[in-house]
Amino acid sequence: MSSAAPVSLAAYRAAHPALQFEAPLPGVLEVIIANEARLNAAGAALHRDLAQVWRSIDSDPAIRAVLVRGAGAHFCAGGDFALIDEMIADDAALVRVWKEASDLVYNMVNCSKPIVSAIRGSAVGAGLAVALLADIAIAGRSARLMDGHRRLGVAAGDHAVLIWPLLCGLARARYYLLLNEPVTGEVAERIGLVARCVDDEAVYGDALEVARKLAAGSATAMQWTKRALNNWLRLAGPNFDASLALEFLGFRLPDIRAGLEAVKNKRPV
Repeated sequence: MSSAAPVSLAAYRAAHPALQFEAPLPGVLEVIIANEARLNAAGAALHRDLAQVWRSIDSDPAIRAVLVRGAGAHFCAGGDFALIDEMIADDAALVRVWKEASDLVYNMVNCSKPIVSAIRGSAVGAGLAVALLADIAIAGRSARLMDGHRRLGVAAGDHAVLIWPLLCGLARARYYLLLNEPVTGEVAERIGLVARCVDDEAVYGDALEVARKLAAGSATAMQWTKRALNNWLRLAGPNFDASLALEFLGFRLPDIRAGLEAVKNKRPV
């Protein structure tokens, strides 16, 4: 049942230049978040491409499954400081990133192709949104997952209110999001945030094997099962929309400046 048409890596690299792409197996597109010097933190261009790439993937008949990972030892440390500074200073930038944050979530939810995330090292903010909105999330034992917004002084937005209560229950969602405590890969598997936890060095191989199995199956059965399952997330859409609006409201209040300075200088908040 695998696809015979090759994936056009050149087209993806041209359309979404802030991301890297590989085709490790027939029908499998590998999306790589790459900014290793800054733990793969997302600047303006990377944040934009992370939001929009899922539409390209959805409409591409050559792709039957996606594997998303970070370059090197980390998944993604969230938005970088320059992007956050721009959002604080510029109303147009704030509105632009707000739209992108919404698009990132809804484009992943509505992408018909099954997505597997291979989570190593840090996964924070928008990076954690990509990691946990994947249909099957596989984490290394020492991976460190954290929403991160509360430490900055803004509401937990991005994906968290949408999916954490469904994955790990409301009590645990409240605990980890309000306290902003990190979750290791082992704990994430135990509480249901990720599907599997494996040794750090096995994450990529395990995720690739899952992507291979997904790509080898019936495309319509896979896509329609995903569509039906993700109606749970669509039902929570108004909760997500409210959380995102409240998060971005926080970028116009004083706490964001204090929180950002604390994070930059590695001080407790």
